[in-house]
Amino acid sequence: MKRLLSIIGAISLVVVSATNLVACDKNKTHKYTPEELTKLKAENKIDTTDENIKDNLEWIAPQEKPFNTVDNKWYYVIWKAKNNFLLSKFNNSREERKEEIIFYDKNDKPNFLLRLDNDINLLYVYETYQGKETKFHNWNNLNDYFKSVYRWNLDTQEPDLVLDNDGNIKVKDE
Repeated sequence: MKRLLSIIGAISLVVVSATNLVACDKNKTHKYTPEELTKLKAENKIDTTDENIKDNLEWIAPQEKPFNTVDNKWYYVIWKAKNNFLLSKFNNSREERKEEIIFYDKNDKPNFLLRLDNDINLLYVYETYQGKETKFHNWNNLNDYFKSVYRWNLDTQEPDLVLDNDGNIKVKDE
């Protein structure tokens, strides 16, 4: 009887643990409905008087998987290194690129690296300390390390953008 109770207890413990793991999956990308996505794109439009920028600088959600293919578009990433937001810009133009370091902050301890991996459509921040990778933050997950990603949808000169004091993107000198 004790043996049977032990087996039943072990099975129920495994079932409860597995259920908790599935419920707390941090690697799952949040999926917006088409209506939610349209609303978020409108809410995240840049506040500028330049209609060309307003119409062609598009807020991007991870579920859109913008890095699956090379599109030769400029991307603006607002991300956090230590306690402040940074704006990094890159062109998604290299087909042979497997992984590229977009920004490396050598001044802070720990160091922060913004990387793009085209093979798996992954934009992420690595924290390193004394040359060892200590933490990994994925854009697909809802976290505090990525504030926004924008894509410039024209082939013309990309806009000159900066961050305001609150970490919001804006046109330089506006």
